[in-house]
Amino acid sequence: MAVDLSVLPPRKGPRPETTGREIPHDQLEDFSPPEIRDALVERAQRLPGVFTSPSLVSEPGSLALRLNRSNRPFLAFLHPSVDEFGHIHRSGFMHLAVPVEALPALTELGWIEPHPITRRAEFPDSIVMLYAPRDEDELEVAFTVLQASYEQAVA
Repeated sequence: MAVDLSVLPPRKGPRPETTGREIPHDQLEDFSPPEIRDALVERAQRLPGVFTSPSLVSEPGSLALRLNRSNRPFLAFLHPSVDEFGHIHRSGFMHLAVPVEALPALTELGWIEPHPITRRAEFPDSIVMLYAPRDEDELEVAFTVLQASYEQAVA
């Protein structure tokens, strides 16, 4: 079942401050409360075939969302990893590979910003920061975007 990202509500309030065009790409404020982050992790771990481990492409403490796949669509994974389609940072924000057709709407609605690594030609344009969900409503949005990333990775 394809996730419809065109029906998401706009994110409330201003975008959180981030490191912007710098690597590491971090969100600097508006973090998830621990219970919201825990719920996000729990829901991600229930997706069929997903397993978690420390991220191989992010800071220590980030939880990789991984798939055992032999056919890996270029746009669906966080390079140079071969099996990580996203990761959840300790403060609740995520880096994900999302469907490129959804990028303009997700950006305009205030949910994402491009990862600075996408400026390099060898990395896909699909890698973004999804801001940390701050409440139950935002958790629903974050999980919807995560589902779209997952569906792209398993397609």
